[in-house]
Amino acid sequence: MNRRLALKNLGLSLGYVVATPTLISIVQSCKNDKGVAFAPEFFSEEEGNVVITLMDIILPKTDSPSASEANVHMFVDQYINVSNTEEEKALFKAKMASFLSLAKSKSGKDAVTDITAEELESALASCLKLSEEQIKQQNITMRNYNNAIANGEVAELDINSGAIAFAHELRGWTIRGYKATEEIAKNFLAFDPIPGKYVPCGTTEEFTGGKAWAL
Repeated sequence: MNRRLALKNLGLSLGYVVATPTLISIVQSCKNDKGVAFAPEFFSEEEGNVVITLMDIILPKTDSPSASEANVHMFVDQYINVSNTEEEKALFKAKMASFLSLAKSKSGKDAVTDITAEELESALASCLKLSEEQIKQQNITMRNYNNAIANGEVAELDINSGAIAFAHELRGWTIRGYKATEEIAKNFLAFDPIPGKYVPCGTTEEFTGGKAWAL
């Protein structure tokens, strides 16, 4: 699929990225770091390597940079570390642990470092390709888990539910982070740092040539 069309469709389905001061500062800190070794602040080194691989599976290099070439992994790592509460961080880690457990089980590997990119892609696909009924049940399962934790109850995160939640959240983070980078925003999306007059009615074809807005 043409990356420009893919980004347009993703933008229309996911909506706008809110340009908060925190978001802008993190984007600024990441945009000139090409070639710099990734020293994750939120993820462990092992988790960071997995995240890079998964992000490049979600948004590989085509006619535009891959997710990692756009430093999306750095953006997401810093954003979660700065913006999420300790409880949110712990839950995200638990979901990732579930995904890694699923990937090891599906690949027959004992160590995360032994899992290949192809095996990670297979695990990711199994988590993302769900029927409407499966998605509905997944939402109920995670809501019940979150409610139990909020009420101070002891709850165990099911491996499949945790893995599925992680896969969907990482895909969302990857797409939002990708759209927020300067290179992608200016070269592949509709970018206007100083919005013009308000026009209440119209189509994206009329206003942006079919492109989603960067922010």
